[in-house]
Amino acid sequence: MAEHAGVVTIDGGDLGCARLLLLLRDRVTTLAPGTVVHLVTTDPVAPVDLPVWCHMTGHVYRGVVAGPDDRPTYAVEVAERPAATDARHPWRLGQG
Repeated sequence: MAEHAGVVTIDGGDLGCARLLLLLRDRVTTLAPGTVVHLVTTDPVAPVDLPVWCHMTGHVYRGVVAGPDDRPTYAVEVAERPAATDARHPWRLGQG
């Protein structure tokens, strides 16, 4: 994970939906509101899952951005008061 100029880059590699969301959820809990995360992933359903997860949790999906080595990269802005998700199921609201 690289951090610079208010942007944090997380390389999700080829993680699938659930593991990718767990990685993202765990990392954004350590970041200040307004921080932008660039999530690099080859997961083919990320363009669908990420906007839905952001809508559910209150984070802001900023869309596709230029990424390293032309790999798919998505921007998410950390919310001030995101909704907690279930500890084992990041696609469900819960107690975190």
